[in-house]
Amino acid sequence: MRGGVPVQRGAREACAEELWTGCPFLCRHAALFVSFGQSDGRSRKRNEGAHQSKLAKMANTKQKIFKHTLRRFQRDKTKPFKPFMKFNRLFLILLALTGLFFGNTTNAQTAKDSFVYGDLLPDAPELAARGKYGVGVQTLQLVNKKQLDILHSKNGKDSLYDRPLTVEVWYPATIAPDKNQLIEYDQVMGSSNDPKRPLIPFKFAGRTLRDAPTDKTDGPYPLLIVSHGYLGSRYLLTYLTENLASKGYVVVAIDHTESTFRDAAPFPSTLLNRSLDDLFILNEMARLGAKNGKSFLSGLVNADNTALIGYSMGGYGVLNVAGAGYSAQAVKFFGQMTAGSKALEMRMTGNEAYKASFDSRIKAVVAFAPWGMERGVWDAEGLKGLNIPTFFVAGSQDDISGYEKGIKAIYDGAVNADRFMLTYLNARHNVAPNPPPTEALAPGLHIDEYLRYAEPAWNERRINNINQHFVTAFLGIRLKGLDYNKYLDLKENSNEGTWAGFKPRTSVGLELRHAKP
Repeated sequence: MRGGVPVQRGAREACAEELWTGCPFLCRHAALFVSFGQSDGRSRKRNEGAHQSKLAKMANTKQKIFKHTLRRFQRDKTKPFKPFMKFNRLFLILLALTGLFFGNTTNAQTAKDSFVYGDLLPDAPELAARGKYGVGVQTLQLVNKKQLDILHSKNGKDSLYDRPLTVEVWYPATIAPDKNQLIEYDQVMGSSNDPKRPLIPFKFAGRTLRDAPTDKTDGPYPLLIVSHGYLGSRYLLTYLTENLASKGYVVVAIDHTESTFRDAAPFPSTLLNRSLDDLFILNEMARLGAKNGKSFLSGLVNADNTALIGYSMGGYGVLNVAGAGYSAQAVKFFGQMTAGSKALEMRMTGNEAYKASFDSRIKAVVAFAPWGMERGVWDAEGLKGLNIPTFFVAGSQDDISGYEKGIKAIYDGAVNADRFMLTYLNARHNVAPNPPPTEALAPGLHIDEYLRYAEPAWNERRINNINQHFVTAFLGIRLKGLDYNKYLDLKENSNEGTWAGFKPRTSVGLELRHAKP
């Protein structure tokens, strides 16, 4: 009965069917079933039989609900229609919830099928492909004791603190065929020191397995230390860290305390601590990697064969560790920011403590868009101190670090280093990070949440693949002795001919310079 008018049998059957097929609540939850199945991560092919069984159960449940609904219509032809609708909606709600237990359908896209940062585009160059090793990942909490707390030192009195450092370690791992090499990383957008940009948590996928058993078959493996920008996090370059671990490296990315999205603090902490953090992590990896130790890194990592990778302020730090001492102007600039502190002198060219910190274990450096040259951080004498092979990556329109008077000036001035510089023509500063997360596309957000990752004239995924290719070639030569020279022995302008390792028509918009001491 609709509005007190009896409903004939045929109409009743139609109404019962409509409850199943047309309920908006159930339609809304169909998407939920699919998304729930995606997080499962199992391939459709491997689970086809299980899916068919689940589908049969769902079909059987549908039939039971339909028959029950029709019987209620037939049992009492005078009951109002609306109360009946409310009653049966409860069954539909229960049915929707049970869908969570039945799982996804054969058409549901799994996480394994979705794009993950670092996956190959069709035009990816040759060495961008992942290597032969499975990849595991673990998080370590380390503490550098009795460090200068520059943010709380006042009136000429130094304050000390135990400086905590969280690091993420990717490594070659033994992963069983039935294990899904997938993970979710927890990240945030925003800045903890900017009320206009509140922290917004989000997750993104990676192709690694948390706490996977180590694969020491070909170990110990070279060590790579990765330093993010300001602001940033240890997850900013996962497309590269996972990729390199799959090629036989132990990759350690640092959360630089007081320089991450979550704990952003005034700039002097970053200026002082970047190089110190890098050196501390190098020493800690050597300690943890020692033979017969209790750490999972024991016998896995060879800290005597290390490369440093830094982006922006990370580049500022790794170049200093590698021998590019800061200038007197940089020390003066630091003192003006800190009410006269001279703490940065210990990282200045000619300083005895600085010279004593040079570490022969460091064999190569990769510097993405290193910051500081336009601010006088280095002078000619300081850049002469860089004698470790270095691979620079830059955007020709970088408006953060600068190009002609910034990154290119560092490259030109490092006259004692065997060095390369890859330039993305018309790119700005973001030549290193992961692509923008989906959450950064939400309307109403500060545009910097998107521009922290995105390049206006380049596809970030394309940049990621090109970086994977060239960093693999450079580090393979320097740390593994691999014959990858053909990938770096190229015409300077990519538009003049297809570069080695690139598919036809794809090596455009790039320059690669090379200079020797």
